[in-house]
Amino acid sequence: MPNRIITYAEALREAMREEMRNDASVFLIGEDIGIYGGAFGVTQGLIEEFGPERVIDTPISEVAIVGAAVGASLIGMRPVAEIMFFDFMTICSDQLVNQAAKIRFMFGGKARVPIVVRSPAGSGTGAAGHHSGSLESWFAHVPGLKVVAPATPYDAKGLLKSSIRDDNPVVFVEHKLLYRTKGPVPEEEYLVPIGKAEIKREGKDVSLIAYSIMTMRSLEAAEILAKEGIEAEVVDIRSLRPLDEETILQSVKKTNRAVVIYEPPRFGGFGAEVVSLITEKAFDYLDAPVERLGGEEMPPPYNPHLERELVPQVEDIVETVKRMLE
Repeated sequence: MPNRIITYAEALREAMREEMRNDASVFLIGEDIGIYGGAFGVTQGLIEEFGPERVIDTPISEVAIVGAAVGASLIGMRPVAEIMFFDFMTICSDQLVNQAAKIRFMFGGKARVPIVVRSPAGSGTGAAGHHSGSLESWFAHVPGLKVVAPATPYDAKGLLKSSIRDDNPVVFVEHKLLYRTKGPVPEEEYLVPIGKAEIKREGKDVSLIAYSIMTMRSLEAAEILAKEGIEAEVVDIRSLRPLDEETILQSVKKTNRAVVIYEPPRFGGFGAEVVSLITEKAFDYLDAPVERLGGEEMPPPYNPHLERELVPQVEDIVETVKRMLE
């Protein structure tokens, strides 16, 4: 039977519903996730099925949300916390970085912290400087945290289910522009493993290495380049931490060129880690220096034209590849 076509948001909702049905220790906690259904509608209908004891609306306090989730995880629960915008992850970073990420290490593995912190990230919706951040690089830097950023509805559902079942804290990055995108998602049970990248498109001339919304833009760019005889391979990182080095390196060794694309500011962004990986472990295979496309050095502006210029677009990827191959 052909796969169903559903949205990214629906895929996330299905993942949470299935895991809550399968495991009574799974519960949701966050601002406006109950009756309102979440700021982007991802949790719509879940409070009607599971009730307010398992879909918990909280006060406006990210500290309380993640603090409560960490405490609940330590006594055997599996909380899925929603932070309304990724910018606000800064507010609960003490609970996440100094507690959740360190507890398992500091207790010699005797304590588990199986929490998932979901949050919508990224620009493109005109939400301006306080509601458009992409701070995933911050959390990928922290030992003890896993960080995933799916690009498709299929990966969103499979990675969220895997994240909920994981015994470690997982930061789950959901780009706001992806919520309404559609793709095939099987009805049967499946998981996407954390720590495994995927080749989304095969190619031989250049590797486009990206995650989240930039995977989709890379695929669009690859279509345009193909019409001009350039076959770009698209590598979807999917999991920033742990990072699937093998898939990235195999692709670069095949194509001999790489462009790393990401939305956060170029300086210090996660793409720099990928570039370092390639130059350290695949330098002898390169026919050209690795290119890095990242965001500009400023907060996301409200003006839609300036906001678009802030981060890499499809045409930027196409132009970069053409320049590299000249």
